[in-house]
Amino acid sequence: MSYLFLPLLSPLILLATALYAVRHPGLRPGRVPRLSEWAALTAFGIAAMSAALLVLNGPGTSALIGFLGVGISVRLDAVSATMLVLVSFIGWIVMRYAATYMDGEARQGAFTGWMSATLAAVLFLVMSGNLAQLLAAWTMTSLTLHRLLLFYPERTTARRAARKKALVARTSEAALGIAVLLLAFAYGTSDISAILSSARPDLITMTAAFMIALAAVLASAQFPIHGWLTEVMEAPTPVSALLHAGVINSGGFLLIRFADVMLAAPGVMALLVMLGGFTALFAGLVMLTQPAVKTSLAWSTIAQMAFMIMQCGLALFPLALLHIVAHSLYKAHAFLSAGEAVRNIAAIRRPGPVAVPSARNVLHAFVIGIAIYSLIGMVFGFDGKSVQAVALGVILIFGVAYLLAQGLADAAPGALTRRTVIYASVTSVSYFLLQMAALKLTAGTLPSTPAPGPLEWALVILALISFAVVAVAQATFPLWATHPAAAGIRVHLSNGLYANAVFDRLLDGWSRRKTA
Repeated sequence: MSYLFLPLLSPLILLATALYAVRHPGLRPGRVPRLSEWAALTAFGIAAMSAALLVLNGPGTSALIGFLGVGISVRLDAVSATMLVLVSFIGWIVMRYAATYMDGEARQGAFTGWMSATLAAVLFLVMSGNLAQLLAAWTMTSLTLHRLLLFYPERTTARRAARKKALVARTSEAALGIAVLLLAFAYGTSDISAILSSARPDLITMTAAFMIALAAVLASAQFPIHGWLTEVMEAPTPVSALLHAGVINSGGFLLIRFADVMLAAPGVMALLVMLGGFTALFAGLVMLTQPAVKTSLAWSTIAQMAFMIMQCGLALFPLALLHIVAHSLYKAHAFLSAGEAVRNIAAIRRPGPVAVPSARNVLHAFVIGIAIYSLIGMVFGFDGKSVQAVALGVILIFGVAYLLAQGLADAAPGALTRRTVIYASVTSVSYFLLQMAALKLTAGTLPSTPAPGPLEWALVILALISFAVVAVAQATFPLWATHPAAAGIRVHLSNGLYANAVFDRLLDGWSRRKTA
């Protein structure tokens, strides 16, 4: 099956471009930006061809280029093909944007080279067929990204953020390294496909699952080690776009790739649900208090990654993969168009009146939203849908109900009311259609969601109650925003409940001890 080696061409081409860029690092890098853009486009074309060959020939793992289980092999299945197409497409868009954005910048060639190297590392990661390659690519991604975060080394904030990211990255790499050793010892092979097909719920596997979860949580900027992601804005915008739309997804990919191993550790899955759910609610609220657009987008990324981790904890791995795709496309566009969005808002001299929903409007919005979801669900059929997937749909409807409340406000025009009802209906239909597509696409690659036990039921109910309370609080915020307690809550939230300040204090303490 020589076609399985085809995806390997993508990172090799990008690495060759990166090496060429090293020779032209200065202000006038010659053909480097254009060459890197074409290399990324070629990588995208190769990824698309690999996906087509997967459809024609089925999944598989290439032979190992190496010995004793250490080397390079390519795993091509629904997960890796989806990630290859997604990462290479976003990489091409970002490289094309960076060619103009960095034009005239000192060391443009070096910047382009490190961007190409980072993109190559992520591609190596998502196609990994063995544990050694996975760990090497995981580490390579962190190291190349570190060079991009320090592109302006004279900026104090950039250095502090890079130090935080480096500390988190080394801890994540250590956790993944332990997991790799445990899995290789327990199953006598480094082949990921062989490990997944024979995963069993023993102590070693559950310990490895915990280490994989720890590595993924650290890489996904979850509470309380999330501060580095909100502080890396000193890097150029193309770096933010590649980080938030590509690199940050590595944690979610890790959980999805080792889905069979994770299912062998129900306790670890429960921890993922609780941590992911809390971080999603926490980051979503903090996001609303941020005045800077890029910082707000960073908190949005933390919340979205947390929601995806919660999906993995609920064993909704196909939906988590779908979430990665949707979030990556949205976030890349959001960062690359942030400047234009700010200009458009600033150009509005006289914004119109804001329709404030009453408590009655909010109640009607949630009732209508759930009714729409229930009716559409009955049309598509709830039979065959896991309890976790149905509950996830309800949580998404809570977000739609927040918009419905604006449309149902007494001062809202009729056109806005109609649009929000249509939006709620389209969202419900889209959820069921996309869920069906994700399940069909990953059938045979990702395990099905098991029936919930008492622990899973408790977590699902807790998640529904928590997200419902926060959604109602957000929808009714204008009604209680003038209360004295609201100002205090806003201050605490705008500072992220000071978790990042604690991280700063610890980091400074470690630095002083090291210097001494």
